[in-house]
Amino acid sequence: MAGRGELTTYEYRQVRARILAESDVCIVCGHGAADAVDHIHPVAKGGAKVDPDNLAPIHGVARCPVCLRSCNSEKGARSLAEVVQLHTSVDWFAGP
Repeated sequence: MAGRGELTTYEYRQVRARILAESDVCIVCGHGAADAVDHIHPVAKGGAKVDPDNLAPIHGVARCPVCLRSCNSEKGARSLAEVVQLHTSVDWFAGP
């Protein structure tokens, strides 16, 4: 993971914790319980590394517990606009 040292810095961990405390709704599938944050505009394409405005909740290694997507893996180094997002009028898994 060359060039991604910011992911282990105290500053990044603080920003990550703050973002997840504010919301756990994944930017890809729209379900809760996101356990990671991802860069909205990828660092590989010039996005800011530790800017809170460029980071948002996303499901990481554990996958989404509702739709079972690997949201972070699916997004990869693509911008959010390039990722197929889940849009439904009803969350069928939410229950009554």
